[in-house]
Amino acid sequence: MNYPIRFVGTLEKYENNLWNYHIKVPAEISSFIRDQDRKRFMCSLNEHPSFHASLMPAGENVYFIKINKELRDLHNLVIGTSATVILDEDNSQYGMPMPEELRELLDQEPEGNHYFHQLTPGKQRSLIYIVDKVKNVDKRLGKAMIITAHLIEQKGNLDFKLLNQEFKDNNKLPRGLN
Repeated sequence: MNYPIRFVGTLEKYENNLWNYHIKVPAEISSFIRDQDRKRFMCSLNEHPSFHASLMPAGENVYFIKINKELRDLHNLVIGTSATVILDEDNSQYGMPMPEELRELLDQEPEGNHYFHQLTPGKQRSLIYIVDKVKNVDKRLGKAMIITAHLIEQKGNLDFKLLNQEFKDNNKLPRGLN
């Protein structure tokens, strides 16, 4: 088996609060990916542009790809809908695109850059996602600044509860100061 890998999958939904909508990956494909010690890859649905995805375990040797609301809406997917899935290698550094605002701040703050790169890949992706999900450029920059300052102040010890409080405190500042 070689990349890209193609299969037809069906949108399903778990009835729990942790995982919702997903497409199960056939056992032989998930075994191939796991044997390569990979969890992350580029995924395309129905020949549309690809997105970063991961192989998620459901237990008992079953793996799936999470399909969020944005993807469901984009591809008109509802439970029971089939989709052609194409999986390809993800050779990106972080497993998702690095927001320009965060990249610039890390380039300008060697200490913050050091602490960021000492984090696990999953924590790096979480911080990248926090910045990337914001559409407004100024707010993205603000999030990136708070994250960088947090890493420096905490000497690389990422405390999500404290970081969320710092985001909330920043939102309380008068316009122009946040």
